[in-house]
Amino acid sequence: MIRIAKSGFMWSGSKTDRQALRDEFNRHHYLRFPNFVAPDILSFVQREINRGEFYERVHTNIGSNKELCMRGNAGFGALLLLMNDENLFELIQDLTQCSPISCFEGRIYRFAGDAGHHDAWHSDLAEDRQVAVSINLSPEPYEGGVLQIRDTRLKQIVSEVCNVGLGDALIFRLSPGFQHRITEVKGTVAKTTFAGWFRGKTDFLSLLKNAPSPEAERLRSSAA
Repeated sequence: MIRIAKSGFMWSGSKTDRQALRDEFNRHHYLRFPNFVAPDILSFVQREINRGEFYERVHTNIGSNKELCMRGNAGFGALLLLMNDENLFELIQDLTQCSPISCFEGRIYRFAGDAGHHDAWHSDLAEDRQVAVSINLSPEPYEGGVLQIRDTRLKQIVSEVCNVGLGDALIFRLSPGFQHRITEVKGTVAKTTFAGWFRGKTDFLSLLKNAPSPEAERLRSSAA
C-alpha cells in the first residue's frame, strides 16, 4: 500500500514490490497508486473543493491549453503539506531513478465537460522538475481527460491512461525524450485533479517564500 494520510506517508511493500514497480515504470513510463489519498483526507479536500473558487487559466510556453484553476484554500494546503514528505520523496526516487527530490509543488485544476479544456504536448522540463503527479479528485467517473505520453523524436504515443479512480494517483516520467498531454473531457462530469511535480534543489519553505499569499503564510506556519 502507498498512501498519504494524517499520520504521514505510508508504504507497506517489500523489496520485491519495489523492483516490480521500477520495472513497470521503465516499461510504461507511469505508475498508478490506487487509493493514494486516505479517505478522511479525501473527504476534507472534496468539501473544500465544493466551496472553492476556480478561475480560467492558460499556461504559457506549452502551446494550446486551457483549464480552470482553484485558488488556494485549506484543502489544497493539506494535500501540499502531505506531499512534501521525505519518505515519499525517497520512494519516488527509488521507483523512478530520478535525481534527488527536495520539494513537491502542485495545484488543483478542473477540466469541465465539453468546455475545450485540454493540454497540448509538452515536457514540463523547467524549474528542476523530476517526476510529475496527477491525483484524481473527481467524485464521479468522467469521460476523456486521458493522459497520453509520446516519444518526442518519433511523435508516437507510447502510453495512455485515464485516471478515474477517486483518490488514485499517477506518477509519470519527465524527460527530454518524452512529452505528455491531457485530452478534452466530454459529457457532463468534470475532471478535477491535484497535479504537480517533484522538484530538485528548491526546498519546501523556499518554495512558499516565493509565493506570498494568505494561503502560503498559513502553510509556512504549519510547516515550521
